[in-house]
Amino acid sequence: MALNQEILEDPTNEGVVTALYDALSRRDTEKIKNILTPDLEWWFHGPPSDQFLMRLLTGEQETTFGFVPHSIAAFGPTVLAEGFDQSRSIAWVHAWTVTDGIITQVREYFNTSLTVTRFGKTDQSDCSISPLHCPSVWESSLPGQVGKSVPGHVLAI
Repeated sequence: MALNQEILEDPTNEGVVTALYDALSRRDTEKIKNILTPDLEWWFHGPPSDQFLMRLLTGEQETTFGFVPHSIAAFGPTVLAEGFDQSRSIAWVHAWTVTDGIITQVREYFNTSLTVTRFGKTDQSDCSISPLHCPSVWESSLPGQVGKSVPGHVLAI
């Protein structure tokens, strides 16, 4: 089921994610339901107490935590959004997967450093063993107030 592109100003994958954050800030549940697949695959990395997005989307508990991304970057179907709470003491990264105009997966990282790499074979025809090369295409930028030492994760796309 593809999202009706007429309701989006920008039908690109990045535009779909931007529309989701706009709908979240306005608490527009109808638009949120149209942007997310009903069987959204969810991965969470961080303390259970920081599962603000899950609480917001499921209506489990009212939350005042706001998700306002300070950067959004797209790499094919993967769209990365990064932001901070108002005091800049909590950093978050969302890695969304957009399929046919619908968000089908989210990987959520709280107070975690994230490096995204592109996974693929290099073109070296003279080698009998084909080496893999994983260049970094994106890295999170934690604000100074977030703990000096945070876990690091690598996301291969």
